[in-house]
Parts: sequence; structure tokens; C-alpha cells
Amino acid sequence: MYNTNNILLTWYDANKRILPWRDYNEPYNIWLSEVMLQQTQVKTVVPYYTKWIKKFPTLKSVAESDLNSLLKLWEGLGYYSRCRNFHKATQIVVEKYKSVVPNDYKLFRQLPGVGDYIASAVLSIAYNKKYPAVDANLKRVISRYLGIKKLTRRNTLRIHNQLNKMLTNGRPGDINQALMDVGSLICKPNDVICIKCPLINKCKGYSYGNPIMYPDKNKRKPIPTKEYVAVFILYNDHIFINQRSEDGLLGGLWELPMIEVFENSNKIKALKTYAKNKLGLSIDILNCFDKVKHSYSHYKLLVTPFACEVSNIESKIGHWIRVGEIDKYAFSKVNHKLFNAIGIKNY
Repeated sequence: MYNTNNILLTWYDANKRILPWRDYNEPYNIWLSEVMLQQTQVKTVVPYYTKWIKKFPTLKSVAESDLNSLLKLWEGLGYYSRCRNFHKATQIVVEKYKSVVPNDYKLFRQLPGVGDYIASAVLSIAYNKKYPAVDANLKRVISRYLGIKKLTRRNTLRIHNQLNKMLTNGRPGDINQALMDVGSLICKPNDVICIKCPLINKCKGYSYGNPIMYPDKNKRKPIPTKEYVAVFILYNDHIFINQRSEDGLLGGLWELPMIEVFENSNKIKALKTYAKNKLGLSIDILNCFDKVKHSYSHYKLLVTPFACEVSNIESKIGHWIRVGEIDKYAFSKVNHKLFNAIGIKNY
């Protein structure tokens, strides 16, 4: 008798990806990996995960660390709220649950940054709980398996029901990971290798002749471009930096102070006004550097850095640091691009 689950697990045991967090079924390691993997490719995550575990081998070591050290290690991985929330969540686990990640769905789901997907993935893999880890990857695989075109509420429920059926064999975490690997290695968004797929004999998308057509793809909206100007002040081998608010985009990271400007606006006037009113600094513009381009998931960014001099160094906010100390602070990718544009490369 054809048994999809057994075939899927046999395939997984022989073909699963070798990933560092799979060496340990520790809840902390699995949880960290799932946080890092949100909207980030595996090949990008692996070196970050390896460095992190080397410096913070336990959940308690994360909880006891200061946020800046964590952000510095996270630097370049993006979506920094993940790091901030993980830090807060580990502190709660240490204080409230004696450093043991809760194996109860409701309790774990209440922690900062833990959504349905992370809760299901961690509890199924680390604790063998029967929760389907439904993300875009698994939705695509099961949509093709069931021949689903439209991801309506009803069809999403069908996907969940199908996954629940697949988790009845005693290895729910491995089933979830097997489907993750099928989605990453075989059943990709725009490419399929059906002949290698363990689900081929029951896959409706394959039997219909064009699995890539399932499910329908959402039309991408045009991505807007925002333009900013940045203040670069060099004073006695020190530069002026500012820390972003923790509750916003790139929260907790340091940056060259910058302000958004709009079409036909006077950039120099806007920069001087911002420096005076927000930073408490009177600046004179010396010159500007080449624009820096950067892309986020929801908008594109253009930043023009201006070299400035100041008549006073006392500021309402911000911090003066030596150029050689840049590597001690966590900056976003766009700020490292600004440093390159300005010519500060030895950091």
C-alpha cells in the first residue's frame, strides 16, 4: 500500500540537507535557526548561526548579553527586530521558565517574536509535537500536491488539514523538515525537479502537467523609492553617529544621522535644519559624495552623504566615536555602504 508519509521520511533520511542546527535537537538551537531563517536564505544564515552559537552557546548567555553585542553579531542579516525580540524572549524564558523553552504552544506563542510558524516549527522539531509548520514554502509544496490554484481561506484550511494528516506517524518534526527540504531542493517557486520528488506519485500539480502554475502567484506591487541625505562629520579623528530608536526599522542600530527629503526640496537646507533642530549641531556643508543605493523588501533607498564641519560638538543626542572604533558598533548595510562611499574602509 502506498504510504506518502513513509516515502517522504525515507527520502528525507537519505537526502536531508546537512545544516548545523540539525546536529542538535535542542530547543534553543532550533528556535535561533528559525528566527534567523525568517525571510532569509539558508546559505546566508549558516555562517551567522555558526558565529552566534560559538559566542552564545546557551539561551542564558543570550539573555545575559547586552543588546548592542547581539546586534553587532547580527549585523548584515537584516530584519533586526528579530534579534531584539529574540533577546527579550530569552530573558523571559530565563526568568519565568528557568531557562527551559516551554513546550506548551500557548506559552511559547506568547513570547516576543514567536508567531504561529516559529511556534509550530520549534515545538515539532525539538519536542516532537504534532504542529504543521506552515510557511510560504510548505504552502507552495502542498498547493501543488493538492492541485490548489487559489490560496483562499478555504484552500488554506485544506493545506493545514493535509499537513495534519501527514503528522500522524510519530515523527512530526521530520515530516515538517522533509517538506521544507522538498520545497528548497526540488519544488522551488520557478523551477521543479519532479522526477526526484518523493511526492510525485500523488502530486496533482505534476499529473496536471505544469506544477509551476500552482498556486497562482501574487502580482508584485511597484516598489517605491525614498531619498535621504546623511550627515558625515569628522572632527579630530572622530565621527558623529546616532542610535536608532529600538521600536522602529533597524531599531537599536547606529547610523550616520539622516533625514528623508522629497522631490524638489532643498537638500542642504533640509540637512542644516535637521542638524540644528534634531541634533543640536550647527553645520556647514563642505561637499557631497556619490549616492548610495540600497533595497529593502518594501522600498528602495537612495542616500546622499554630505561631509560637514561643526562649530560646536555638544549634541542633544548622538555619540562621537573614533574612526577606528566603528567596528565596535552595529550598523546596517546601508551605513557600511555610506562608509565606503565616503572613503572610510578600514573598519
